[in-house]
Amino acid sequence: MPATQKQPSRRADRALSLGALPVAATLLTGVVALYIALVAFGNITDFDSNQQFVRHVLAMDTTFKDDDLMWRAIESTALQDTAYVAIIVWESLAALVLIYATVLWGGALRGGDARRARQVGTVGLLMLLLLFGAGFIGIGGEWFAMWQSKDWNGLDAATRVITLTGIVLLVTHLPSATAVERQRD
Repeated sequence: MPATQKQPSRRADRALSLGALPVAATLLTGVVALYIALVAFGNITDFDSNQQFVRHVLAMDTTFKDDDLMWRAIESTALQDTAYVAIIVWESLAALVLIYATVLWGGALRGGDARRARQVGTVGLLMLLLLFGAGFIGIGGEWFAMWQSKDWNGLDAATRVITLTGIVLLVTHLPSATAVERQRD
């Protein structure tokens, strides 16, 4: 090998030998962890902005106001704020779980337990699918008719989160994403 060319490090060789999917699982889990951590941080530090969002969705005050639906509205600010705090707590817990999963995936790339990384990551990703799928799309979008509001409609954002989260969940469960496990056995 000419003196001007460097040989790849052992660490780079190891990462490349693991395959792209375990590396992708690590990075994608980290991306989702960062995203939801920033969402939770934003909701905590700018509490009022999304508090108004939750209040308007639950009050259904910007929907078509169909009498057949309006009985579903929650007008109690105490209940609205309780729901908002519960959302923030859920987002924060999901962020912590996904940060931990990212650390575990990083460890798996260095010979750690990929099964554990996938299990922990799956829990965090499912937490987000529940929040944004059941919570925002199902309950907010349909039960509280958020889709009817031009001003307080979070369905597009929720769909983006579900799409990203679902892709990450699929990638982490692809057979070759567990190549790290097979190399350890």
